[in-house]
Amino acid sequence: MGALEIADAQPAPPFAPVAGTEREIPAQLVLLAMGFLHPESDVLEQLRVARDNRGNVATTRPYATSVEGVFAAGDARRGQSLIVWAIKRGSRMRACGR
Repeated sequence: MGALEIADAQPAPPFAPVAGTEREIPAQLVLLAMGFLHPESDVLEQLRVARDNRGNVATTRPYATSVEGVFAAGDARRGQSLIVWAIKRGSRMRACGR
């Protein structure tokens, strides 16, 4: 199993990492939502993740999908949107310990 290497970001541009906040989160698969497209259907079908009526990943709070241990945020969960929403959601996930 792999891990995400993360750090808190400074609150203003250029959003550089905050020294001393580095940590790892174990992960087997990480998907990035970029652009104005729906999540990849093939991946969601392979994971057997439930979708909402718009084709986005259906979630409960906090960001849990229908598959235990699989979480979604950003465009995959909300639908196509601006990056500022993804940043906001990522901050909420961090606050939830995800």
